[in-house]
Amino acid sequence: MQTQMGNVFLGQLGSLEIKQIFPVIWRRNGEPCITVQSDVMPGVEPLEIVEQIKQKIDNIKKHLPYGYRVEVGGDAELSQTANDAIFALLPPTIGIMLLVLMLQLQKFSRVVLVLCSSFLGLIGAVLALLIFKAPFGFVALLGLIALAGMIMRNTILLVDQIEYNKYNGLTLNASVIDATILRARPVILTALASVFAFIPLAFNIFWGPMAIVMIGGLSVATFLTLLSLPAFYLIIFSDKQKDKAAQ
Repeated sequence: MQTQMGNVFLGQLGSLEIKQIFPVIWRRNGEPCITVQSDVMPGVEPLEIVEQIKQKIDNIKKHLPYGYRVEVGGDAELSQTANDAIFALLPPTIGIMLLVLMLQLQKFSRVVLVLCSSFLGLIGAVLALLIFKAPFGFVALLGLIALAGMIMRNTILLVDQIEYNKYNGLTLNASVIDATILRARPVILTALASVFAFIPLAFNIFWGPMAIVMIGGLSVATFLTLLSLPAFYLIIFSDKQKDKAAQ
């Protein structure tokens, strides 16, 4: 080896040894890592595979030397990151939604009625996911949140029409019946338009679960809203109406 002081034998600098090493050291977040990856069979979601091998991965973690660990990446990591972003903004979003509902409905009992109606979409959404064997992941969660807003919109339309009828002198029963008949057609037509619009998207690999949630949830929730909301409104507000009449 040639230096400024002349030629130096390599043996004077250290011992030489021939070894096989990886030409590239892969790093994750600045730390050396080994990545194990594979493709999945058609029709199988990566999250399903991760759930199936979770127990085996946990057993491997127990026998790892100190300083070594196993982390799950890919779709599972991206889905968890997206869910954390949603849940971080969900509390202030719910607070703003409650404030808007209170300003619109101006009575706590009506707000509770509207909020409870949003859960009607769970019935159809779960049935649709089970029938089509679609996974409940990030996009399905987005569809469920959007579905709740669409159902509450229909409920607000009915409640607002009932209050309008009562303000114009109709009795409670007449107000509920007239509002249900008057609002049934626009609510059903809007729901059908949304359902038909989501049908092409249901065959998409990525957005399919969201479309399935919207189709199933909106179809069932629209029927249940028109059927149950008038009954619940009469049950909740009929006693108050009787107390006012008695006074």
